[in-house]
Amino acid sequence: MPTVVRNVKGYRFFFFSLDRSEPIHIHVSKGNGYAKFWLDPIELARSRNFRSHELEGKKRLVEENVEETERRWHEHFGR
Repeated sequence: MPTVVRNVKGYRFFFFSLDRSEPIHIHVSKGNGYAKFWLDPIELARSRNFRSHELEGKKRLVEENVEETERRWHEHFGR
């Protein structure tokens, strides 16, 4: 489970090794909160236990780290 970004506010951005058959995306977690964002285009796929204003902040962080996420995804999956 490669971690792409570990935010100073305690959020972790990661993907699973079993995710290779899906389009590029990133999972975001903190405590019992979870969200999944597609990257092309960047949009929320699903979430639980995050409030809407938190999700907007997460989306901005996903946007800020999209290049690093894509690089790490291709590095990990060899594409």
